Amino acid sequence: MDPDAVLTLGHDQAVQYPSVEIEYPFGPEYAVYKVRGKMFMMFFDLRGVPSLNLKIDPLDGEVLRDAYEEITAGYHMNKKHWITVAGVGGAGPDDEAAVDSDDSCPGNILDADLLHDLVLESYCLVVAKLPKKDRPVDPETFGGRGEEQMTQKRR
Repeated sequence: MDPDAVLTLGHDQAVQYPSVEIEYPFGPEYAVYKVRGKMFMMFFDLRGVPSLNLKIDPLDGEVLRDAYEEITAGYHMNKKHWITVAGVGGAGPDDEAAVDSDDSCPGNILDADLLHDLVLESYCLVVAKLPKKDRPVDPETFGGRGEEQMTQKRR
C-alpha cells in the first residue's frame, strides 16, 4: 500500500470514532490520536516514509510482523505492545519492486481492510483499559467486534 494511503486511511477512520482528539505534543510533524487522553495511534515520518504507530495485542503483533513487510516493531515505542505500519510504495505493473517482491516480502501486502482492522483494534485496546464509566464505547462490540462470537453463542 502506498505510504500516503496508509496515513489517509488511518486518519479518515480514526476521526470517526467517539471521543477522538488529535494533538501535536512532539511538534507539528507528529500527530497523536487519543481517546479520553490515551494514545492509540501516532503519525510521523520515519526516514522520509509516512508511518503510523498502533497499539496491538502482543501475539497478533508478532504474527503481523512476520507476515507483512509494511509492519515492524513500534518505532520508539514498547516493541511488544506497539507496531509501526508504513506503506512500501505503489504496486502497479510498472513498479519493479512489485514485480520482484518475492525476494523481499513474505508474500502478504497490507490492504485497506487490514489497516481498518488494525486501527479499530488499537482504539478498542486503549478503550478497554479505561475505567468503565469513561469508555465512550463497549470495546467488545464496537465496530462489529464480537458479532461472530455472539452469532456462534446463539446457535
